[in-house]
Amino acid sequence: MTVQVNVLVVDDDRDICDYMRTLLETSGYNVATLCDPTLVVDLVKKSEFHILIIDLMMPKMDGIELISNIRHIDSDVSIIVFTGYPSLDTAIEALKLNVSDYIKKPFEPDDLRAKLSAILKKKGVHLNPEEELHRTIGAQIRGFRKERELTLKQLSRRTSLSVSLLSQIERAESSASVGSLYKISAALGVRLTALFGEF
Repeated sequence: MTVQVNVLVVDDDRDICDYMRTLLETSGYNVATLCDPTLVVDLVKKSEFHILIIDLMMPKMDGIELISNIRHIDSDVSIIVFTGYPSLDTAIEALKLNVSDYIKKPFEPDDLRAKLSAILKKKGVHLNPEEELHRTIGAQIRGFRKERELTLKQLSRRTSLSVSLLSQIERAESSASVGSLYKISAALGVRLTALFGEF
């Protein structure tokens, strides 16, 4: 089922909210942000969110208390906890409240995207299939490139594609032609089909 996926980011740091909005919107998500945790429960009651991303350490109300309040009104919504201060206690508390994942800040954008995709896949929800394909290709290329310890510059030299284009393909910001993908797969020493992952 392809749907517009709605994500709510809750963090008292406005800069983090803005960063997360930009990151997730470029990945095809519909994003809302809140800096005040006391407003979250009312918004969750009124709106339809697929995933909530909640910071643990916030003034007014900590993340665990907020998640507990959310679970009283919605036992099904997927929740990702992210925190700059991970601890075993908060991880255990979060897991008791049926959170989907627990992420330490700072995090790799690709890791977050992968976690979001995995959560949605479990629920049978898919983003736009074309966007998902671009993201898969980008992640596969990046994975193969890292395995071979190649920089974008080195891959650029091997493929005669620009560093800028390769970077855009990896971040799923640009769709690659079949010719470009063939050059990339040859440079990485993998079959062209390997770049498509499970598609």
